[in-house]
Amino acid sequence: MHALEALFALYESDGEQDYIGEPVTQLAHMQQAAFLAKSAGADDALVLAAFFHDIGHLCAQADAPQMDGLGVIEHEHIGAAHLKSLGFSDRVTEGVASHVAAKRYLCCRKPGYYAKLSEASKGTLEFQGGPMSEEEALAFEAHPHHKDFLRLRAWDEAAKKRDGAILTLDEIKAMAWQHIQMNEAEHP
Repeated sequence: MHALEALFALYESDGEQDYIGEPVTQLAHMQQAAFLAKSAGADDALVLAAFFHDIGHLCAQADAPQMDGLGVIEHEHIGAAHLKSLGFSDRVTEGVASHVAAKRYLCCRKPGYYAKLSEASKGTLEFQGGPMSEEEALAFEAHPHHKDFLRLRAWDEAAKKRDGAILTLDEIKAMAWQHIQMNEAEHP
């Protein structure tokens, strides 16, 4: 089995699990986030980052440290490293790695953002370092793609509807195959 097929097999085997206290499954959350990204006109790399942003919850080792029933600690970095090993571009992996930082940033910079978070998201924030410090926020703003990371975060937060619109797995698989082929051609 090709590694990309194994990646999607994770969604097929574990994707129907509850999404850490939210009213959707893991898979529906990811598909909704991808749909929102595509609907907003995001490029394929950002759509893929939106879809894969929580893959670390599914691909982490069974004994990975947990956030008291709210998923895997440092799932963003676990997921980004896994995607990198499969040939995804930096644009995808940086988006995945930065979606937690974007939440921390928004809690620092946007009054009232914390109050709008779901209870599960508030719970995970405690394990993720809480709101950023001023120094961390300035470093986040210095990243050339920080605005895309904030867009991804918005799609992540909005992708929690029981019957929200989704991109199908077939659409996402096709996009992922094409992305990896292009990335391998550009970076042999």
